[in-house]
Amino acid sequence: MSTTTQTPDPDPDTLSISELPMPRLSDDAVVQIHDFLHHVFDLFEARYGDQIHRFYEGLRGDFIDPDMTEGGADPDF
Repeated sequence: MSTTTQTPDPDPDTLSISELPMPRLSDDAVVQIHDFLHHVFDLFEARYGDQIHRFYEGLRGDFIDPDMTEGGADPDF
């Protein structure tokens, strides 16, 4: 009696982008999907762009050295 073992499907949350199973697509299909995704991102940024910018501005403030002078002078090297 032979036994076969099945390998479990990989966890999609731990796959790198190169490991994601992607179907073969025609050039036309690739361009249509590409354009669609750009359109979705444009709509997303139009709706949520202010929030996105506010978030990153907040992060940028976390990296500013409070000891730097107000005039924005560059530190000595």
